[in-house]
Amino acid sequence: MESQVGDGRSVDLDGERLEALAPQPLLTRDYETRPSLVYERLRQRHGAVAPVDLLGVPAWLVLGYRESLEVLQNDAGWPKGLENWRARSEGRVPADWPLAPSLEVNHVLIQGGPDYRPLRTAWDAALKPFQDPRHPQAKRLKTAVTAYADELISLVGRAGGTGWADLSAQFARPLPLMVASHLLGFPGSQGDDALMDMWRVLDAGPDAEPALERLLAALAELGAGKRENPGEDFPSYLLAAHPDLSLDQLARELFMLLGMTSDHVGILISNTVVEVISGEGGVRASLSAGMVRESMNRVVMRKPPLVNFVPRFAAEDTPLGNYTIRAGDPVWVSSAAAHADPLFAGAVESATTSTRAHLAWGAGPRQCPARELASTVAAVGVGRLFERLTHLDLALPVDQLPWRSSPFMRGLRSLPVRYELAATPEPPPAPVPDAESAATGLPDPQVRQRSSLWSYLTGLIGVGR
Repeated sequence: MESQVGDGRSVDLDGERLEALAPQPLLTRDYETRPSLVYERLRQRHGAVAPVDLLGVPAWLVLGYRESLEVLQNDAGWPKGLENWRARSEGRVPADWPLAPSLEVNHVLIQGGPDYRPLRTAWDAALKPFQDPRHPQAKRLKTAVTAYADELISLVGRAGGTGWADLSAQFARPLPLMVASHLLGFPGSQGDDALMDMWRVLDAGPDAEPALERLLAALAELGAGKRENPGEDFPSYLLAAHPDLSLDQLARELFMLLGMTSDHVGILISNTVVEVISGEGGVRASLSAGMVRESMNRVVMRKPPLVNFVPRFAAEDTPLGNYTIRAGDPVWVSSAAAHADPLFAGAVESATTSTRAHLAWGAGPRQCPARELASTVAAVGVGRLFERLTHLDLALPVDQLPWRSSPFMRGLRSLPVRYELAATPEPPPAPVPDAESAATGLPDPQVRQRSSLWSYLTGLIGVGR
């Protein structure tokens, strides 16, 4: 059985298996600099689904929007869970495969099987107080995000009313980490120290492994404290909803919240800032009209932070695109490629499809449980930034901004800008009494200034001017 695809070649739908197709490496120099070009080449050659090589391991990459929805919305036909991976079960995935550490941690993002549903139910319950605008915790969260944003903007402003800053390192990356520390209920400056280790893990440098060990130990210690003395925070709510979680399991779930929230939201903030600065004149004006989220929707259509989702696996031999996917084959849905699918991109361009039809948060029953939380943090942060800064220009042309790519995420390495603070900038939040600090979750400013995170951020003031 044959089908014509892309450049007119025929693909045998029921012929060779994935392992025999000699797929081309995905993570090339072109992917690092121009991933859209890589997706288009694959689409032209293979159609909506393409065989690729992920650092020595063959996999299917879903490029089509309709095919992506088909996989994401059918959890039974395309389940998660590494136990479903045929090549792994047969010992054909190298023990030193670079992506193994990211996928072997069995948390809610990765997990499949019967244990997933009660864990996801617990996640939904634990996040609800922070995502339901009627809940006091959601109101406290917005207050905290605003306060953290003001802290960071005021710190940038120490270099002067006008100056140069890297808004990625000095605002977009630390803000969601500070918010995550608030969600986790870290005492004192302990959270800031853990955040620095989270940064080391995300940057995958030579100190990433010891940083991960320290971080998981800190999260387990935090979880033990919450089990003994519950608070109004995510770990306490998660334990209340799923009391059977071990401290090791809890630490993995907290690590997932910390990692995904920080990297995903940080990239979203940076990309939205670039959209507003480099967009048409009406873009910034629309922010004052409460259109921050619409700007964010436009951003994730073109540059989703999470470019490829963690793998799913065919439950049985299933036709998809121009191929038959064999039972147990790994299938990676690419939101970035799906958004560039001409069938979808053309519909958006002609306004026949809502900008909210994007796949940045996934789709179907396993859509990101923290999507409202992440959107709120990014929207409040971006809004506050443009309220406090009356003038903001990119210090580099848009096409020269440095990007960092991974098999999962794509974001800016740095966001150099020239800024001007408002003529009468609002002062940073005043120190609050201990009782109020405990109620809101905001750290004592004196404790903050002694933390490793604050020392690092202070060292960035005015660098590169």
